[in-house]
Amino acid sequence: MITLELLATWTVIFLRASGLLALFPVFSSPGIPTRVRISLGVLLAFLLCPLIPPVNWDGLSLWEVIGRMTMEVGIGLMFGFVTKLMFFALEFAGLLISTEIGLNIQAMFNPVGNPQSPVPAAILTYLGSVIWLSLDLHHWLLVAFRESYHVLPVGSAQLQEPMVREVLSWIGVLFVTGLQMAAPVMAVCFLISLVFSVLGRAVSQMNVFTESFSVRLMVGLGFFGAGIQLLGQQIVNFLHRIPDDLIRIARLLSTHA
Repeated sequence: MITLELLATWTVIFLRASGLLALFPVFSSPGIPTRVRISLGVLLAFLLCPLIPPVNWDGLSLWEVIGRMTMEVGIGLMFGFVTKLMFFALEFAGLLISTEIGLNIQAMFNPVGNPQSPVPAAILTYLGSVIWLSLDLHHWLLVAFRESYHVLPVGSAQLQEPMVREVLSWIGVLFVTGLQMAAPVMAVCFLISLVFSVLGRAVSQMNVFTESFSVRLMVGLGFFGAGIQLLGQQIVNFLHRIPDDLIRIARLLSTHA
């Protein structure tokens, strides 16, 4: 029998799950239809409803209920943002690599239409997605999502300064991580530019830009391919932390922590 408490519990789970799936790695890609994400949210709410303490909204006004529902969507979006941080770092690293080896010129000078992702950024994003799914980390993230209701019950969230500082520190670390991933290619491209600058001074008739472009492209792609295994290991180390990071954010949002 469906009661008001059961319906309220299912609703808050669906709202938090919908916010999470809106930014959930792989499933939030444009290739996944919105109906599929909504269906996954409905299924997740149906599966977790018996495992979550029942929600009682007796005595609450309409605006208080709307406020709590909005808060649940915001919590889900925050969880999704935390899970997507590593993929933002991969896109940043790929953008740096493509800039150094010259693969993003078409996107930079495309006045019509939306610029496409550079090839290295797409490769790193696909690599992170494959690792994410092959290690079953999406299952562990769903377990952490379930545990978040015990750490952060419905209606107990509050935006606090420690949580903001924590997220900002993660963003800074991931920018540094993206820079470290692109550092080998950036270093070798700098050396190639330095060598061709010296050659350009010695041979004034040489077109340094044209001659160095193909060398930077081949050597940069070679270094990128040779270091892809090390990049994969670094990605694995960061992806393993995501479920724990989600629980940590829940603790920082909780007024009972």
